[in-house]
Amino acid sequence: MDIAPTTASATTPSAAAGTSTRKIASDFDTFLRMLTVQMQNQDPLNPVDSSDYAVQLATFSGVEQQVQTNDLLKAMAAQMGTSGMAQMAAWVGREARAPVAAHFTGAPITVAPNPALLADTVEMVVRNSSGTEVQRMTIPTGAAPVEWSGVGEGGLPFPSGLYSFEIISSANGEVLLAEQADVYSTVTEVRSEGGQTILMLSGGVAVPASLVTALRDPTLR
Repeated sequence: MDIAPTTASATTPSAAAGTSTRKIASDFDTFLRMLTVQMQNQDPLNPVDSSDYAVQLATFSGVEQQVQTNDLLKAMAAQMGTSGMAQMAAWVGREARAPVAAHFTGAPITVAPNPALLADTVEMVVRNSSGTEVQRMTIPTGAAPVEWSGVGEGGLPFPSGLYSFEIISSANGEVLLAEQADVYSTVTEVRSEGGQTILMLSGGVAVPASLVTALRDPTLR
């Protein structure tokens, strides 16, 4: 008995899924040819039980469905990532707060410190893009935002560029906590990289959206 080869097809929402479907169809065609040869060349006195054929078909069908399901899940995840990025596109032009370096162009930079609760002295250490300390100042022990003017001791402004801010909390002369402070920077672009939403900030600073702790409208300040 001859069995005409059949081609299995499936429609998925992505090109990658379509490629997998064509591969499955090719494998299924080969599987049916092999099954046909097996049926034609079996021992007439000891034929293969029909239930064995059913098991083989069911096994291949199960694998086919699993592969198609995985492709569909990948396509859905990609669509959800794109949807999330589209929603974050509204962040462009706003100021995001994150623990990154800030781009100084002459305008004050808002620093959001988070000192240790038991600290009796809090210092803010300013470093340039090469990591060199350029300024150190004492700030209040609370968590209120601090405006860094970017002016040195001689009254001259620091050069334009990227600056990072470290908050050092001490009590009785001993350091309790030293960590990078959050700063507010303008969002210039939203990207999707490796399944993650990335925000591009002023000065070309990139930060995952998951690290952003606040967002504000610069026109309302």
